Amino acid sequence: MAGQIPRQFIDDLLARTDIVELIDKRVPLKKAGSRNYTACCPFHNEKSPSFTVSPDKQFYHCFGCGAHGNAISFMMEFEQLEFVEAIEELAKDLHLEVPREKGSQPARPAAQADDYVLMQQAADYYQQQLHQHAKAAEVQQYLAKRGLSAGTIADYQLGYAPDGWDNLLKHLGQQGSRQLREQLHEIKLLSRNDNGREFDFFRDRLMFPIHDKRGRVIAFGGRVLGDGQPKYLNSPETRLFHKGRELYGLYQARQQPGHLSQLLVVEGYMDVVALAEHDIRFAVACLGTATSSDHMHTLFRFTPKVICCYDGDRAGRDAAWRALQNALPQLKDGVELNFVFLPDGEDPDSLVQKEGKTAFLARLEQAQPLSQYLFEHLLAEYDANSDAGKTALASKGSELIKQIPGSFYRESLSQKLDDLLGRKTQQAKASGRQNERPANRPVSNSLKITPMRRAIALLVQNPLLASAMPHTPELAQANIPGITLLLDIQQLLLNKPELTTAQLLEYWRDRPEHAILLKLAVWQHQIEPEQLTADFLDTFHSIENMYLQQRLDALERTDKLRQLTSVEQQEYVLLLKALKSKKPRAAS
Repeated sequence: MAGQIPRQFIDDLLARTDIVELIDKRVPLKKAGSRNYTACCPFHNEKSPSFTVSPDKQFYHCFGCGAHGNAISFMMEFEQLEFVEAIEELAKDLHLEVPREKGSQPARPAAQADDYVLMQQAADYYQQQLHQHAKAAEVQQYLAKRGLSAGTIADYQLGYAPDGWDNLLKHLGQQGSRQLREQLHEIKLLSRNDNGREFDFFRDRLMFPIHDKRGRVIAFGGRVLGDGQPKYLNSPETRLFHKGRELYGLYQARQQPGHLSQLLVVEGYMDVVALAEHDIRFAVACLGTATSSDHMHTLFRFTPKVICCYDGDRAGRDAAWRALQNALPQLKDGVELNFVFLPDGEDPDSLVQKEGKTAFLARLEQAQPLSQYLFEHLLAEYDANSDAGKTALASKGSELIKQIPGSFYRESLSQKLDDLLGRKTQQAKASGRQNERPANRPVSNSLKITPMRRAIALLVQNPLLASAMPHTPELAQANIPGITLLLDIQQLLLNKPELTTAQLLEYWRDRPEHAILLKLAVWQHQIEPEQLTADFLDTFHSIENMYLQQRLDALERTDKLRQLTSVEQQEYVLLLKALKSKKPRAAS
């Protein structure tokens, strides 16, 4: 398909990427035994290492939380990248260009400069103007008045968009073709009126570059320096920028050492940079929109704890309630959502300047847990002392709680709702059950291993077994779950015998079988290396026997309905002989 990354390139990329080296740059690994490496898992908190990396399979697996995959999977999870972004990052490390398949569909005309390059050039220009423009001293005085140091200004790449119609346009596009000017319009660095006149989108504003999670400039926010309106102006949505998914300051927060233990959601750009000035470098802001479910999904991918900080007035509490509702579908077991409401008339910027870092952090320590705020809000809306109020409270509370995917979270809130309503709960009866999983207990990796799953697991973990596996295409007719997958894997490995486990699994990434293949790839079989081929063939022969027995049973059923033909009779005899001759060793 046009625009897709060729499969051969992905194979080559994985072949050239050393997963041990890739992970070791981000998570220090130690040699464990003669073959593997180990570390404390980067995807959950643990004191004893349960995260292993296999250089032979080019695969990682955590026995604590179940995380596993190849180099692409690691980049997607650790760096929070999309699939294509992960491919691009791995390719960049190897100094490779990512090709795209060509097709008959018309492609966008080739740009003279990449979108991201133009956005960075604009950011560089704005930073330059902050120091060189005739109005630079006035803008810098404004920043000093807001309490921002040169270090913070540089960290967040703040700049100044000069007044005038076409300063940036002249800087970026004066030598460019019409095609380049069109590209500048598409990424909203310039505007165009009904008469076709082109002019800078941002003029006479303090500029805040907005970065994606890879650190690329994708949009801007601009603040007036005086009393003009609108006070803040954001880039419109473009092919680079989707405001409902991006968070200002997230990239900078992720540059801090170690993993993010928490993220603080505030309302404005100045709140983020003012907090950073006071060494509170885990704040992010939504971009002119309410905190969405996509925002919450992103936040919880980077940290287990999110604190939402709002003004204490009615508007702030309404915003907090919308954020809570949007967060409910993202509340998996093991995450935490809290709320902080500031005194009237204060925002994080003004408050941290008044009371300092220590006092502000103390406020965060006193944040309301989601459960407290949820029921505080519901009880303010419904009268729990009347029958009608209880009915409404039960209905609304249940409607909200059922959206939560985490069973521990959901049951805890349901119990609290029952307590408020004075209802007896089944929780007490269940309190003695031992199969409840607390929020941070590692997931179970138990998997029922059938002969088919055993064969697939051994083949995925040891691709060279494909050449030892008999070629029996008639097995495709067998009514045995998984037989098509087994034969497809065999055929792929016969065509591409050089594939590793990591490369093999990539062929199934977007297919339904991918999840079970990942589990089988890390199944611990306890088979000695010298017995591996014999064990695999025994397992495969047991699958063949299942098929032969199916054919035999089918012929016997046919014989009851009509006399078998001579060909069928001959097959029947051969099946009986084959079943008697095949006596596979029982799989352990």
